[in-house]
Amino acid sequence: MDMSLIVFFVIIGVVALYIIAIFNRLVALKHRFKNAFATIEVQLKRRYELIPNLVEIAKGYLKHERETLDAVISARNAAAKGLSQAHSDPGNPDAIKGLSQAEGKLAGALGSLNVVMEAYPDLKGNQNMMQLSEEMTTTENKVAFARQAFNDAVMEYNVYKQSFPQTIFAATFGHGKDAELLEFEDSAKFQDAPKVSF
Repeated sequence: MDMSLIVFFVIIGVVALYIIAIFNRLVALKHRFKNAFATIEVQLKRRYELIPNLVEIAKGYLKHERETLDAVISARNAAAKGLSQAHSDPGNPDAIKGLSQAEGKLAGALGSLNVVMEAYPDLKGNQNMMQLSEEMTTTENKVAFARQAFNDAVMEYNVYKQSFPQTIFAATFGHGKDAELLEFEDSAKFQDAPKVSF
């Protein structure tokens, strides 16, 4: 066999192995950010479960603030719907943007509720409310950490996918669109997790 033919097949083999490595890395990075999204989903669902309890406790004290309570429940339901849509495809930029917007509205509604509750010291002193407040704060911190892990995984995926030579093969391998960062609307105002203190 001719030496040039052997060199040709070796080069073809190395290139093929490199392309396979690119494909496998893209798949691994995509699954990593999807797994990170699953962690966010767990924490957001926990928060969505706590909100009706919060509203129920507050109802007894905030009889004249029905509109605020309804706004919180409405924003919570919209955020839960946004989470459900993002769950089916966390790589879909539109679904992540929708979740981000819904979470921003929920944060605003909870902030309004917090302001209203400040005027009711009996409510703030309620043992159930204090316990729920502590759970909400803990959950908010977990959401913030999970969101950071997700965003880190998305950034790693996007940077790898956009780098050369991966960018040549990414669309062919089904990785055409960049993944979207999960940024809540109020993240520019609040650099930390929202503070929930009743």
